[in-house]
Amino acid sequence: MIFGLNKKSQLPSVDTALSGRKAPMIVESRHFVNGNSIKRPFPEDIEQALFGLGCFWGAERKFWGLAGVYSTAVVYTGGITPNPSYEEVCTGMTGHNEVVLVNYLPEKISFEQLLAVFWESHNPTQGMRQGNDSGTQYRSGIYVFDEKQKEIAKSCRDIYQIKLNGAGFPSITTEIIDASKFYYAETYHQQYLAKNPAGYCGLGGTGITYFS
Repeated sequence: MIFGLNKKSQLPSVDTALSGRKAPMIVESRHFVNGNSIKRPFPEDIEQALFGLGCFWGAERKFWGLAGVYSTAVVYTGGITPNPSYEEVCTGMTGHNEVVLVNYLPEKISFEQLLAVFWESHNPTQGMRQGNDSGTQYRSGIYVFDEKQKEIAKSCRDIYQIKLNGAGFPSITTEIIDASKFYYAETYHQQYLAKNPAGYCGLGGTGITYFS
């Protein structure tokens, strides 16, 4: 990752955001770990979830090995700039977050179970950073595809907040908003820690479990 370059804590406006580009980048569609596609078309029973929990290298690894997860990908979303590059996202001037796309089978793993991994894998109280990674692209976020996901996300947030309160943590800063268009990150970011096992991962949870 790029360290120390983005200390921005404010999201850009439509007027100040980078203009981006019309053409999407070409990204390898085969998941490096399990061989499934990271892009549509998927089997009919696949549902999707989008989670931002810090550096997406380590965040993606938290999900790809879960039973019931068909595939994962790292994407940019939550911002303004169309088809951004990683370097542009790191300036803080796209508004995008580093996010994990989880394509899953709901009959094998529930959205709440995915949320439990999300809450436990990072510290959702840190605002526009995660650990030593500082900037708007590291914010905690859940980007929902429908009202059912939104209701479950908010309910699970409230449950986890009670647990955090008991351990002396401050309020959760996770944004829970409707999913907007997302853009696949460059191929070298996809399943990065499977390709580079000694690569950087700055994720650290609070030590507070969700199901307990």
